[in-house]
Amino acid sequence: MDFLSSHLLSLILFVPAASAVVMLFLPKDEVKLLRWFAFAASLIPFALAVYVWIQFKPDAAGFQFSEQYTWYAAIGSSLHLGVDGLSLTMVLLTTLLTPLALLASFSVSDRVKPYMMLFLFLETGMLGVFLAMDLLIFFVFWEIGLVPMYFLINQWGSANRNYASLKFMIYTMGGSLGLLLGIQLLGALFGTFDLATIMTKWTSAQGTLLGFPMATVKDVIFWAFVIAFAIKVPIWPFHTWLPDAHTEAPTAGSMILAGVLLKLGAYGFLRLVLPLYPEQAKSFAWALALLATAAIVFGAFASYAQTDFKRLVAYSSVNHMGFVMLGIAAAALASGTADARIALNGAILQMFNHGLSAAGMFFLVGVIYERTHTRNLDEFGGLFPLVPVYGGILIFTSMASLGLPGLNGFVSEFLVVRGSYPLLTPYTAISMLGLLFTGAYILKGIMKVLHGPLNEHWAQGEHKLTEISTREVIVMAPLMALILVIGVWPAWILDVINKAVMHLF
Repeated sequence: MDFLSSHLLSLILFVPAASAVVMLFLPKDEVKLLRWFAFAASLIPFALAVYVWIQFKPDAAGFQFSEQYTWYAAIGSSLHLGVDGLSLTMVLLTTLLTPLALLASFSVSDRVKPYMMLFLFLETGMLGVFLAMDLLIFFVFWEIGLVPMYFLINQWGSANRNYASLKFMIYTMGGSLGLLLGIQLLGALFGTFDLATIMTKWTSAQGTLLGFPMATVKDVIFWAFVIAFAIKVPIWPFHTWLPDAHTEAPTAGSMILAGVLLKLGAYGFLRLVLPLYPEQAKSFAWALALLATAAIVFGAFASYAQTDFKRLVAYSSVNHMGFVMLGIAAAALASGTADARIALNGAILQMFNHGLSAAGMFFLVGVIYERTHTRNLDEFGGLFPLVPVYGGILIFTSMASLGLPGLNGFVSEFLVVRGSYPLLTPYTAISMLGLLFTGAYILKGIMKVLHGPLNEHWAQGEHKLTEISTREVIVMAPLMALILVIGVWPAWILDVINKAVMHLF
């Protein structure tokens, strides 16, 4: 038990990767064994993350459950792991969505072994970003997460998968170059990559680096970090890789891409940009707010214009993540004020909430695509009588995405708007246009699929539409339960988030 309590974070981090290595020795023809082994292995980090959540002390400042192991002593880098309220929220989301994505993948029959292994490696890559307290380790895991997702899109994606996977890789790798250079500069300046040490020294750093004044160096690294994280969120106009990657990815890949991978960018802003560069963030808060507003409005307009169901949900992610960035921009402008903290609480909760609703929406698109082999909204219509259970689940999840009071999306978006409005009034007011069109594109999707005249093509013969299966309902059940619980009683998660915000900002 002592070993477990002192190595909780490293177990959460490395159990998925270790399980993937074990899968190498399992027979590739035993499809059922491979599926259940991967699913069971992914439940271990989730159980450990829940245990950490229960044991976590929100009132305590700093990082908890810290572990540190020498990694590269010559350059001052170590495998330093720790969690606070911000990272623990994201760890819980990641470890919850991965088993659900693997359960959603039970319908995959092509090369099941490498598929499941890639998902487990992907989980380790994502968790590493949230747990790392060393900037070099942070970057290593940041890059590790790209590789499995590239292959999942490239090998198991739709018709245009080669283009989408290459675009995803080029965009994110291109942004990562600046991130790596910024981290290298910080390491050269302080002789260490430890985040806690850099935090204490960085704000008071004076003099020159490589012949440049420290103020110039800070500006350069600030923009290197901002661009890398903006591409990952993605903020308009860096968002063009996202609809392609989402649309071509397999269903479970889209669930993780929307549910967790987009959050890495927002997490980078919260963990690195705001604490390390408060002056630069305040100076350029208007730029972040402008791009966030553009993402909210253009994301909603683009989503409304789509006829591909999956592409409609993909553009909705740009719209919803825009609210996260609006909250971050408010915190950048007035860090430490009550309004900024309210906005930041909303932004972090929105990251969690969007992970639940977007993963659910992409899964539901996948459910109907597996049965009809089309995502064209014009080819559906009036399906509610044929699949009432599926229809009810789709409406419930759509309403969470829309922001219906009583469900989770309302709480987080209300907090962002309430906190941002006094600080960024014109940007928040314009963003309401995006909120209006959020309702429009969600209702358009529901109308085109479930309502109107029944398309007789799906009512009879070999094309007869079948109801959502028990396994698929089990995938949705935890997401729906959390959507409702957070909507009705958000205090259990907001307490942890709020105290982290109070300690950090």
